[in-house]
Amino acid sequence: MSGESRGFTVAIFGSSRIERGSKIYWEIYELAKMIAKAGMNIVTGGGPGLMNAASEGHRAGRENSDVKAIGLRIKLPFKEIESSHLDIKKEFDRFSQRLDEFMSVSNAVVVAPGGVGTLLELAYTWQLLQVKHISNIPVILLGEMWLNFLEWVRRWPLKHRLLDPEDFALLYPAKDIYEAFEVIMRAYRDYIMRRSSEDQGPQP
Repeated sequence: MSGESRGFTVAIFGSSRIERGSKIYWEIYELAKMIAKAGMNIVTGGGPGLMNAASEGHRAGRENSDVKAIGLRIKLPFKEIESSHLDIKKEFDRFSQRLDEFMSVSNAVVVAPGGVGTLLELAYTWQLLQVKHISNIPVILLGEMWLNFLEWVRRWPLKHRLLDPEDFALLYPAKDIYEAFEVIMRAYRDYIMRRSSEDQGPQP
């Protein structure tokens, strides 16, 4: 996506099946609105449900036209409604290519409630962080759904040394969108500091 998505970008993963009347739909809408107001892009799967909530909220929160909502679509054997609030769209034949594109543009990841697709996105992001193929990207697990998952990780892979404590520490549980936004803002400030340091170059 080179050049099209410059600037800090937050990936929002979540279910396409969650409807507009759901509480979590409007929570993701509000989170994306805050992200836009702070001057950050978002990237989603570009479909319905929570993906649409994110792009809709992002559009509502913009205070300038520099920030963008990016949709990385996947070709499926059935028709899926596309979000109507995207600025940049790209379509992929394979999930693996699409996941790599997510990782190439994302500076923070929010994992909202979802099913198999959301679990795939979480696992792929987490593994790349574990093996240091990507770095400095917080993975925020938003909401109650993930509490049992985190407990399972503690009781099984972590307890039986299939994971290191450092791997577990890569996940940031957030009970609500305000906690999630705090983690995003910390990552954003770190990103700005790194960019500033890189722009200044080595000091004599």
